[in-house]
Amino acid sequence: MSRRTARAAAMQALYQLDTGLVSVSSALEYAFETTPVVGNDEQFARELVAGTLAKWEDIDSLVSAALAEWAIDRLARVDRSLLRLAVSEMLSQREDTSVGVIINECIELAKQYSTEESSRFVNGILGAIARKLSVNQL
Repeated sequence: MSRRTARAAAMQALYQLDTGLVSVSSALEYAFETTPVVGNDEQFARELVAGTLAKWEDIDSLVSAALAEWAIDRLARVDRSLLRLAVSEMLSQREDTSVGVIINECIELAKQYSTEESSRFVNGILGAIARKLSVNQL
């Protein structure tokens, strides 16, 4: 398996949690059923979800600021979940993952789960957030 698969599972769980209708354990269980991950990848997905939930408001604040005159609740739920996931990972500052990789992975997931236009949109928003955070690992 791969970290991309773990990120896909985490994004699916965050998507479910964004509805507010499921528990974290149910969202993760569903995500792991639809996107099987094993071993370290499962743990990585769980850490991504937990990290995102812990910083949800801060993440939404950063995304909202980057959106300028667009409200975060108007975003497609998939795009919103992807942005939250990527920003959470940027904020965690894991030494084994550069910001460039985080952004690229998010773009690829957007292409897979959303639209080509979403991938360009996500790239622009994440680039703006990375610059704001003064993350120079691109």
